Amino acid sequence: MPGEIESEVLLLGGTANRGRVVRVGDTVRRPQRASSPATHALLRHLADVGFPGAPRFLGVDEQGREVLSYVAGTAITPPYPAWALTDAALVSVAHLLRDYHRAVSTFDPTSLPWPPSPPAPFAGELVSHNDVNLDNVVFRDGRAVALIDFDLASPGCRVWDVACAVRLWAPLRPDRFIDDSRRGRALARLRLFADGYGLPGADRERLVTAVRQNHEWSYDIVGTAAANGHAGFADYWTGGTRERAERTRQWYLDSGDRLRTALL
Repeated sequence: MPGEIESEVLLLGGTANRGRVVRVGDTVRRPQRASSPATHALLRHLADVGFPGAPRFLGVDEQGREVLSYVAGTAITPPYPAWALTDAALVSVAHLLRDYHRAVSTFDPTSLPWPPSPPAPFAGELVSHNDVNLDNVVFRDGRAVALIDFDLASPGCRVWDVACAVRLWAPLRPDRFIDDSRRGRALARLRLFADGYGLPGADRERLVTAVRQNHEWSYDIVGTAAANGHAGFADYWTGGTRERAERTRQWYLDSGDRLRTALL
C-alpha cells in the first residue's frame, strides 16, 4: 500500500557492526563512522566508472544511517556451503578483486578521512578493500559478483588485498585449523588465486611477506577493539582466536619457503 513503512530485516555476518546492519526493501542501512565520507566517495567513484561489483551509496536516512543499495545474492557465512569452497569459487573471487582494482585505480583518495592504512611498503598505490573475508563477498550462481563492507578500505595496494583474500579463502593456516574440503590444499589454492588474479612475478615474492603482515595487522585490529570493550570482537578474541592467530603467525614464519615455491 502507498505510504506503508517497510520492515527492517537484520542481516547476519560481520563482527564490527553485528546486530546493527539491516535490510529495508532494496536498501541496506548501516551505522556511520568517522571515515564514512571517504567510503561514500569511494562508492560514488565505483558507480561513476560503471563497476557493478559494489553497493551504491544512496544517502543518509532519518536515523543518521548510511543507505546503500542491497546487493542480491549470497554472502558466505558459517556453515560454509560446499560450492563456496571450490576452486571455481576461489578463482571467481580473484577475478572480482582484479576488476575492483582496475576500477579503483583512477580514484583520488587524498584529503579524505580514511581508516588506518596498511603498513609500509603496502600503502599508497590505490584504495584497497582490506577485508576480503568470506562474508564480504556476494555470490550469484556460484560466482563472486560483488564486494561489500568497505569500512576498512583505505590507501593500500593490490598485493595487500590479494594477501588478505588468499589468506582467508585458500585458507593459509595450519591444517589443524581447517576442517573442510580445503584442508591439505592451501598451497595449491594459493597458486590458483595468484594465477587467477594475474599477479606479476615481482609481486609474488612480496605476497609472502604481505600475507604475514596482513595477518598481524588484521588481528591487531581485533585485539585492540576487544581491549577497548567491543563486545563482538571480545567474544571472537576470547573464543580461542588468540591462540590460533599466534600459531598461524608462526606457521607463516616456518613456511615462507614453501609459500614462495608454490607461487613459482
